[in-house]
Amino acid sequence: MTEWVDACDADDIDAEDVIRFDHGDRTFAIYRSPDDEYFCTDGLCTHEKVHLADGLVMDHIIECPKHNGQFDYRDGSPRRVPVCEALGTYLTRIENGRVQILIG
Repeated sequence: MTEWVDACDADDIDAEDVIRFDHGDRTFAIYRSPDDEYFCTDGLCTHEKVHLADGLVMDHIIECPKHNGQFDYRDGSPRRVPVCEALGTYLTRIENGRVQILIG
């Protein structure tokens, strides 16, 4: 079943930053872009399953804290080795100042 899930307050995330969000047995990373847009990806790096919320956000890139692999968080695409598998991405919306993600 696909549903919108309330994740956090929109102000909980600074511009060009990321936070971790756990729902059920899954971990997500929620980003706020420098353009004040919100994005969501799987929360674990596809290379060694490290939490991306501990990584560095630069522009539209998240850098994994373990081996410095990079992804474009807008579409999940890998941008620098050692990562080669894309992250899953999820639609986001802002409702009444809250970030919601579409989980299916």
